[in-house]
Amino acid sequence: MSNKQSFKVCFCFKRIFRLKVAEPPEEIKNLFNQYAENGTITIDNLQNFLIEFQGEPNATKEDAQAIFNSLRHLNIFQRKGLHLDAFFRYLLGDLNPPFYSKVHHDMNAPLAHYFLFTGHNSYLTGNQLSSDSSVHPIINALLQGVRVIELDLWPNSKKNGVEVRHGGTLTSPVELIKCLRAIKDNAFIASEYPVVITFEDHLPSNLQAKVAKMVIETFGDTLYSPRSEFIMEFPSPDSLKRRILISTKPPEYHESQRPRESGATDNKQDNELDDQDDQDDQDDQDEDEENAIPEYKQLIAIHAGKPKGGLDIWHIDPIKVRRLSLSEQELENATRTRGSDIVRFTQRNLLRVYPKGTRLDSSNYDPMLGWTHGAQMVAFNMQGYGKHLWIMNGMFRANGGCGYVKKPDFLLALGPNNEAFDPNEPLPVKTNLKVKVYMGEGWHSDFHHTHFDLYSPPDFFVRVGIAGVPNDTKMMETSPIEDQWVPVWNKEFIFPLSVPELAVLRVEVKEYDTSGKHDFGGQTCLPIPELRTGIRAVPLHNRRGQRYKSVRLLMGFDFDYAE
Repeated sequence: MSNKQSFKVCFCFKRIFRLKVAEPPEEIKNLFNQYAENGTITIDNLQNFLIEFQGEPNATKEDAQAIFNSLRHLNIFQRKGLHLDAFFRYLLGDLNPPFYSKVHHDMNAPLAHYFLFTGHNSYLTGNQLSSDSSVHPIINALLQGVRVIELDLWPNSKKNGVEVRHGGTLTSPVELIKCLRAIKDNAFIASEYPVVITFEDHLPSNLQAKVAKMVIETFGDTLYSPRSEFIMEFPSPDSLKRRILISTKPPEYHESQRPRESGATDNKQDNELDDQDDQDDQDDQDEDEENAIPEYKQLIAIHAGKPKGGLDIWHIDPIKVRRLSLSEQELENATRTRGSDIVRFTQRNLLRVYPKGTRLDSSNYDPMLGWTHGAQMVAFNMQGYGKHLWIMNGMFRANGGCGYVKKPDFLLALGPNNEAFDPNEPLPVKTNLKVKVYMGEGWHSDFHHTHFDLYSPPDFFVRVGIAGVPNDTKMMETSPIEDQWVPVWNKEFIFPLSVPELAVLRVEVKEYDTSGKHDFGGQTCLPIPELRTGIRAVPLHNRRGQRYKSVRLLMGFDFDYAE
């Protein structure tokens, strides 16, 4: 190797590991000086900072003390107060998140008044055509806070049992009982609010009897069954804590097959079903056929289906509520002419939207169209990743991540002439969101040092934007900062918002490449109605939505409401 080549390799090697220690940007230094006394910020000073600058009017001295206590392990901490570096570490730390982490929405309204974190084909591990069916995607979804799990029910190959699979495809099956047990064991770890299981039912009535028995024996008293076949209004999430609800299209049955007077109404049918075993005896099969439909029907808490008698699909029945399902394409077609009718329908009834059949790769669609029309169950393939799933995760980080987000009032109200909100009507700007990207850190810890570039530190830039109604949706970006593991941008953006209640802030870090194929450096989406003003630490996630250990941005947020 020539001397010139040796020099080049050594020079570049040093550049790779050159790590500049994160220093407070100038604006943070000025802010510190504004609240400091004799070079330190006391507990009283910090409480004032939280109230005045961070927009936390209820901040107490105990809150300030908790921040002090979290910094005691740092060498830069002093008992008399916080020095600049300790104040800076607090701003970049976990005690300074960009949104609140507790349930705080009113949870006593009917289910129809909420968006529900909803999965589609929840049992698939990959694509819609040939991937395996498994309990693991169900478990993962529940642990992420998903509250609606979809299972497709089919007879097994011997026609004597029930399996879950994507019909008409090469996907492998998984036994229904395994799926039910996985739901029981994991339903309420991430959230105590109700889990809805939607059955896509392709079973004869004798197997429906087996499903009824399985469901009752698996869930017991956690299963919620209404005391009447039809209800005028759905119960509230608060009244359904730690309960399981079944939603499917009710089977037809003859008058002679009347439901038993007791049973599913109080979830104590086990004794009554003991005689329905797995024998292939013809008499038992006949008995299964006779009892299956009423007992299965009594399990259904949320009835699915379209109205009968040639009624319009958006028909609102004054004496009962139901769930309607549409593909993303069907919804898109309907919204062109029936926008306000859809909103009125979803004020009492549930609307489920699911990916169109051509999404064989398990990709997803823009959820905003469904949300702006009040659709509670915008069903997503949770096993993939991408922009739309990131937006979905951002929406359901709201309300403590419990899987239920209260719909904004304008989707629930009726005007003086009984008219509902029309999503097709443009609205004036309600507020301007100011977003400032100060700096970022953590890539040097969470990524290999040659991950972005073999010969030099990375050149990061940040894309910031809004996912919302069409007039609000836009993306902007900073300039790349060259050769820095700890980049400082100090760039402010202003986003006019006409419907901030449904908007999600998108943040994505890229590493600049002259080819245009920029490397991924992290992402997050934040619910704009719950953004905390002031300067906040924003943790970033990988493509699959898993949070990085160290990578985060320091960002500022403020709202300028129109008069």
